[in-house]
Amino acid sequence: MSPVAALRVPAHINLSGFIAMLQRGQVPHRVAEEAGEQVLWVPGDALAEQVRDLYARYPLGDASLQVSESPESQGQGGGFARQLRTSPLTAALLVTTLLAAAVTMLGDNFVTIRWLSFIDFRIQGQYIYFSELDETLALGQWWRLVTPMLIHFGILHLAMNALWYWELGRRIEARQGALALLALTLLFSLASNFAQYLWSGPSLFGGLSGVLYGLLGHCWIFQRLAPTAVYRLPTGVLVMMLAWLLICMTGIFELLQFGAIANAAHVGGLLAGCLTGLLGGALARRHR
Repeated sequence: MSPVAALRVPAHINLSGFIAMLQRGQVPHRVAEEAGEQVLWVPGDALAEQVRDLYARYPLGDASLQVSESPESQGQGGGFARQLRTSPLTAALLVTTLLAAAVTMLGDNFVTIRWLSFIDFRIQGQYIYFSELDETLALGQWWRLVTPMLIHFGILHLAMNALWYWELGRRIEARQGALALLALTLLFSLASNFAQYLWSGPSLFGGLSGVLYGLLGHCWIFQRLAPTAVYRLPTGVLVMMLAWLLICMTGIFELLQFGAIANAAHVGGLLAGCLTGLLGGALARRHR
């Protein structure tokens, strides 16, 4: 792997603290003085990008920070036990989702589903009757604004959403922290649920899909403004997710009677994620 110049700083800048941090993390590097500058060389572009990102945040080093050799170790690689330790909130949210799926019997237990749905409802015979949103909120049931993300209809629905949340959630938790991931998850759930409600009116919908598109949009735009190895998604993944969104919006799955797709929730989550990615990326770029 060819050496890459990760940093070029003036000779009078003291890099000792930052170099010590790299040494603690066993990051391969060397420093050379060239034309009045200090040049920090590392093997490979991916590691160089991570080192630049670290220097932007910790130019003097940080004794409590452990640096990993590759971006994959920041919540993406390593053994499963290591991933759980480095991504506790991502794991906790998934466990909560799995428990909700068990309690609701993957969409078959309407007694419990009605307590997680966006608005309350009752079933009488072959018909379902929904309450009004203002009536539901007047009862103080504000949790309904975000809890539809815990409802899943079928094992495939649950498995796909859980896998994608594990992949995207770990990236954000590694880069911006657990509190940021929690805030973004709740925000994207709120945005996607409101979008679906405004588009389709009172109806029964659920799943993490809207949140996932929010996380996708966040990583995508953030990475464009403030490149970071953790948020770099394979082009094929981004294209596939956006193509899937467009295919679902054609109504082909409803036509084939595979079930209704909450397209408005997907679009609402994606737009909200692009907005937070724009704000977060701009702030990170300015700080850099």
